[in-house]
Amino acid sequence: MKIAILGTRGIPASYSGFETAVEQLASRLSARGHEVIVYCRPHVVDRNLKQYKGARLVHLRTVQNKYLDTFVHTFLSAIHVARVTKPDVALFFSAGNSPLCLITHGASIPSVINVDGLDSDRRKWPALAKAYLRFAERMAPRWSDAAITDSHAVADIFERRYGERIGVVPYGVEDPGYDGTETLERLGLEPRNYVLFVGRLEPENNPHLLVEAFSRLASRKIRGMKLAIVGGAPYADDYVRQVMRSADPRVVFPGYVFGRGYWELQRHAYIFCAPTEVGGTHPVILEAMAAGNCVLVNDHRPNAETVGDAGIYFSGRRGVDDLVVQLERLLGDPALVDEYRSRALERARRYSWESVTDQYEALLTAVCEARGPGSLPPFLLDREPVHA
Repeated sequence: MKIAILGTRGIPASYSGFETAVEQLASRLSARGHEVIVYCRPHVVDRNLKQYKGARLVHLRTVQNKYLDTFVHTFLSAIHVARVTKPDVALFFSAGNSPLCLITHGASIPSVINVDGLDSDRRKWPALAKAYLRFAERMAPRWSDAAITDSHAVADIFERRYGERIGVVPYGVEDPGYDGTETLERLGLEPRNYVLFVGRLEPENNPHLLVEAFSRLASRKIRGMKLAIVGGAPYADDYVRQVMRSADPRVVFPGYVFGRGYWELQRHAYIFCAPTEVGGTHPVILEAMAAGNCVLVNDHRPNAETVGDAGIYFSGRRGVDDLVVQLERLLGDPALVDEYRSRALERARRYSWESVTDQYEALLTAVCEARGPGSLPPFLLDREPVHA
């Protein structure tokens, strides 16, 4: 098959879970003999890079604006797909791009869209943007040949909200095995002596909640423990500054860290904390488990689906108060942390990028062979109980 992937910033991955998924899928699909084309944004990916891990890269300019960046780039990419590359199938990411499936449809190119974790629930969007995203989510299964998400919990919400069941393909995880400490030394961190957060610094991911909870922990109880807040966010400078101003000196803000450095931070954390309250399967949680971290997560249902009984939960409803309780519990009980490290490693084995690629390959093949309703392979519609 000739497969076009559009709707993300492109590869190599340098921002979020979407890009990580695209990089993993593109490399594996290419290795299986498929021709893969990934559309990239030149202000994110070096425009001189024409090929990466077997995939061909196409660079198209866009409008660097919080509300228009993704849509404009995907619009231009969809036109390029329809007129120039003409693949057998187009794989879109992000529900907000669903109207653009009509462009590929008009060129008789079948499309699959991953709506992710229902972006309309994010507080960062103003009312008009939320209304548009709800509309785009609702129409995604109609405008595409197949719509999927990465979480059964999100598929349940989608079905209740819009009256239609969509498919589920989770994210995968692959541990590259990096275990050095150079990145820790550069940031002034010591192995097993820091709490780790990784993610976009946006309100729904609640880094501010973790920073506040950490500031409430008495120094005598945490014995020099630090908090590393890894990540950033374009177009959210005011919020990022607010989070940084509220932090005490024990908090480190290194910005984005990728590749070897990222995995070194995952490998040597005392615990990994994901206070996020939106989205589906978060790749950073999978990666934390694969690195052998004890994970502490918000009891958001998709988080519970990912972690199951292999992690510790705090109540999102009780917020910072319960987060403080659970942090103190884990910081005071290294044996419990070791137990949950073992559980996390075992749980992570359920998530394989090879298995995920198998599912995407079957789905893309199905929509190429039989367009319209019924394109989803039956196994993608299986319902899985969400762990509490």
